[in-house]
Amino acid sequence: MWSASWLLLGAITSVASQDTGNHPDWPRWCGKVYKPDYPSFDPGGQTLPPTPDPLAPLLHVQFKPRYSLYLESEKKGEFIVNAEISRFHGTHWGNNTSNNVEFSIKTTTDDKVLVQDSIPVNSTGKLFTFNLTDLTSSLSPIQVTLTYSTKGPSVKTTLLYLPSKSSGSVTRIDNLNGGLHHLNAASNHTFKPILPYGFYASYDNFLALPNSSSIIQSYADLGLTGMVPLSHYPESASAFAYMDSINLPYMFDLRENYTNQTWVKEQVTAASTTHNSEALFAYWSVDEPDGWQAPFSAPIETYTTISSVDPYHPVALVLNCQNYYFSRYTAGADILMADIYPIGIRESSANLTNSKWGTPCNSTYGDCGCDNCAGSVMDVPKRFEDMIKYEEWLGVWPKSKMFNPQAFHGEGYWARDPTPEESWAMVLLAINRGVKGVLSWVWPASEELGKAHGRLARVVSSGEGEDGVVGLLVEGRGPEKLQVSTEVKGVDAAGWVDKEGKKMLVSVVNTGEEDVEGLVELEVPSGSRVGKVVWDESGGAGDGKWEVKEGKLTKNGLKGMGTALVILELSG
Repeated sequence: MWSASWLLLGAITSVASQDTGNHPDWPRWCGKVYKPDYPSFDPGGQTLPPTPDPLAPLLHVQFKPRYSLYLESEKKGEFIVNAEISRFHGTHWGNNTSNNVEFSIKTTTDDKVLVQDSIPVNSTGKLFTFNLTDLTSSLSPIQVTLTYSTKGPSVKTTLLYLPSKSSGSVTRIDNLNGGLHHLNAASNHTFKPILPYGFYASYDNFLALPNSSSIIQSYADLGLTGMVPLSHYPESASAFAYMDSINLPYMFDLRENYTNQTWVKEQVTAASTTHNSEALFAYWSVDEPDGWQAPFSAPIETYTTISSVDPYHPVALVLNCQNYYFSRYTAGADILMADIYPIGIRESSANLTNSKWGTPCNSTYGDCGCDNCAGSVMDVPKRFEDMIKYEEWLGVWPKSKMFNPQAFHGEGYWARDPTPEESWAMVLLAINRGVKGVLSWVWPASEELGKAHGRLARVVSSGEGEDGVVGLLVEGRGPEKLQVSTEVKGVDAAGWVDKEGKKMLVSVVNTGEEDVEGLVELEVPSGSRVGKVVWDESGGAGDGKWEVKEGKLTKNGLKGMGTALVILELSG
């Protein structure tokens, strides 16, 4: 993060930073110098495409529990198994003609068989059920091993099977789709899908005010469904308690003093045990360690401390850089958040290529407020596409993602706030890349942006009734990129299909500032029809109706930065 906490965090972390990359004794951001006193150089730390293995084709077998944790009250669990043919990762498959891979999953310590089955070659996302009752619940992870064929090596992962809680909250990640499921008293102690959508909330100008309960209520009344309070125990105990009472999910902030493991343990204990929060959904451990070039070990140490005290909630950290030691800095997190602040960066300087420091901004030099950005809403999807690509290159299981939209300006980097239309476009472009949470920097924001984000949050976080969007976004199959009519440029669209295959959510964004004229057509399943338009800021000619014609979702025109969310009814 930047803004008011930027200088504070810099003072706190400066001692522990500057240990990675090249020229660590020079002032750098994302590994690059940003002052004219220093020459540019290759910052290093880039994640690069892997080299094809000469023994390819390879069989890349991976597996994970369906959920990041299970509770003792549950009887059945699932493993996700992938058996992908790869040029880069896995073991030699060669001329093997088998169409299936036989495998077994056992507990590592006592060889208790949980799954014995087979999976088609070159398939992913296959689910296999096992009995949780064969295991003993524990606060520690259970080591499990998958072995396959006579030549394949073993693959290991961990399973969390935790004692049930009679009070407080539990959050788990769906390792198949990346979404969050939250359990507390308000959910009748059953897991419900959530998509937290809100702001990082300042202490001095918000939580510290004597009427904090009423202004937190006003915040929630806007439709906002999540918060990262920039405060701790004991000073904000009453604010946390009020969020618990109205069931406003929040992520607990630890980044201010994350290298002090004693302090981290005290705060996590306060949130999870002493106060037994009902609304806590995750911990925020580290802020932009890649930007600050923190020691690689720091996020992992904090993650270990948090998990040892509270294994019932995931840990998130924020990335700032486009490509700087991605694998090292993401190792200590369950959720990856991204600070992508592109609006106004090219308007804040008379020289469009220079920073406020008087240096160029490129892949080897400078700091312009958004690393390697062009200064448009398209910087947001490109960053998430990069993260997805890096995980594929590294051959690792993808982590859940969240987006931190820009809702501020100033500091010599950003000439203006985003408009509501730009904000909606950036959020839905991120959601179209699989993002499962939206937390803007910073509250209090302008009244205009507060209302704008609240309006969209009310839609995408809605889970009540048959037209609930949150279930489709969190639990649905997707996002799948949808083909847009070839003559239309700059329109981005994605779809999610529900578990029963009866509904499809379509998200549409005009990424350009200019109106799209003429008929816009999106390829959708045959036989589908429009069920409900739940969000429409797309403008367009005539009556602006969304319709399905001959297997295509259509509309006559889209305004610049126009956005829409349409639920389709699917046949069969």
